[in-house]
Amino acid sequence: MAPPHFLLVTFPGQGHINPSLQFAKRLLRVGAHVTFATAIRARHCMAESKYSSAGLSFASFSDGYDDGFENWDDIELYMDELDRRGSQTLSDLIALNHGNGRRFSGVFYTTLLPWAAEVARSHGIPSTLVWIQPATVLDYYYYYFHGYGDLIRSTGDNPSVPIQLPGLPPLMACDAPSFCNAKNEYNFSLPLFQRHFEVLLEEANPRILANTFDALEPDAIRAIDKFEVIGIGPLIPSAFLDGQDPSDNSFGGDLFKSSSSYMDWLDTKPKALVIYLSFGSISMLSKPQKEEMAQALLETGRPFLWVIRESGKEEGDEDRLSLKQELDKLGMIVPWCSQVEVLSHPSVGCFVTHCGWNSTLESLVCGVPVVAFPQWSDQQTNAKLVADVWRTGVKVAPNEGGLVERGEMRRCLELVVGDGEEGEEMRMNAQRFRELAREAVKEGGSSDKNLRAFVNEVREASG
Repeated sequence: MAPPHFLLVTFPGQGHINPSLQFAKRLLRVGAHVTFATAIRARHCMAESKYSSAGLSFASFSDGYDDGFENWDDIELYMDELDRRGSQTLSDLIALNHGNGRRFSGVFYTTLLPWAAEVARSHGIPSTLVWIQPATVLDYYYYYFHGYGDLIRSTGDNPSVPIQLPGLPPLMACDAPSFCNAKNEYNFSLPLFQRHFEVLLEEANPRILANTFDALEPDAIRAIDKFEVIGIGPLIPSAFLDGQDPSDNSFGGDLFKSSSSYMDWLDTKPKALVIYLSFGSISMLSKPQKEEMAQALLETGRPFLWVIRESGKEEGDEDRLSLKQELDKLGMIVPWCSQVEVLSHPSVGCFVTHCGWNSTLESLVCGVPVVAFPQWSDQQTNAKLVADVWRTGVKVAPNEGGLVERGEMRRCLELVVGDGEEGEEMRMNAQRFRELAREAVKEGGSSDKNLRAFVNEVREASG
């Protein structure tokens, strides 16, 4: 029987591309072929030879901005063009493959691309959503549109009252995805998630493959009876999960590489002493916030590795920090690093993170406790899970102006890295989830079995 051939369509953002490439690799391992497709401009940034593997090919669709899109202040325009042009060019791609005798067995599409499912349906191909955020956030959005919207919106008027949704931990207004907040400025977001559910509920047997695993979110995975959520994560490079594939560290990892001088620096530091700080590829910290953070680091007195990007609004900011000379004596500031490689280094003992889902999973896989510093989207909810459900870290508390002051930052750092009982509990919990994550993806683990069963079902249906 010929192996199934899947088309995997991903949003052209690094936070989507990285887990999608890992998902492609998992599909290859269970005997499928994969065509990986993203927008032309994002594909241009990928060194495809780095990801080359038998059974994997690459394709692209247009988002209307093939030479790049710079005006992110007009994200509404971009999302409209992505939908319009993406639908047209993805349909052309599918038709071309069918015309050449390479019919797809199914289409996988990531969050923010509900139109990809509609394109697949127009060609008579089954489609499956690959949800790259936690199942808890998926459930929250579902409840928002199905029976609990008024209750959720009312928490904005009374933020001190928790909201209890079936299968989820009690959530305060500050724990909710920011797109559900009355102050949300991204008008495209909620209608897009609503469209995801409309597409799913039109299917006879709606299923979602989620970048989580059974032991991490056991209740959230089973909370909604209208569709089946299947845990197939964590979608992390295999070298950091099983230790058996060291030559493949870069497959589906970060798209850009830099000097490894920071790794040499980490090699000189004692075990679990270094504080690592990074806020993802989108989140921006204000100059005052970075100054407060710098003061807290100096007062804590531990060596640190701090990623401050050299692009966009942050270009050159590390040179303008007022305490730059003092900081250089204690730690290291870099424009980029290989995050999973850093987190897996034995000298790293704390991760200050925006709590994007990829970063959150990476902290769990590497067993590193965190100081959660959420900014937007799902990050507030992820931080809630980290601090109060899994208890692998602590969440910062901003002041009324939204600034996390140096004293609060220092308190959180010392709580995580200190010798107290709370810090010890966080470290023990982080190690426990590290083992559970690795158990899930190894052969015979829950995520491995879930994905194999899914692919075998497709293989039998198409055979």
